[in-house]
Amino acid sequence: MPWSRPFDDPIKPPSGKPIVTLKDAAAYIMKLPQDEQQSPEWQAAGEAVIMAAEDRGPLMHAHVGMMLALHGAKPIPEARSSKTHWGRRKLRRDQ
Repeated sequence: MPWSRPFDDPIKPPSGKPIVTLKDAAAYIMKLPQDEQQSPEWQAAGEAVIMAAEDRGPLMHAHVGMMLALHGAKPIPEARSSKTHWGRRKLRRDQ
């Protein structure tokens, strides 16, 4: 997959022109300040872009990685306590 391969939908960063191709995505990442490039979100996005360009990963992963890094990936909420009961509510006999 060449670097010129376009995303299915352009990615709209907070400012600047839309990110249309893998090359645009790589250029956007390279223009970020060094400390921002080193964040886990941008490291993952960069790796996904490289993998897609080298045909080692799907284009969609690069798209999702860029979107999460651009718009702030939110942490996955922790699982609820095992005390939570998801079945039917039981009626007490004394009611």
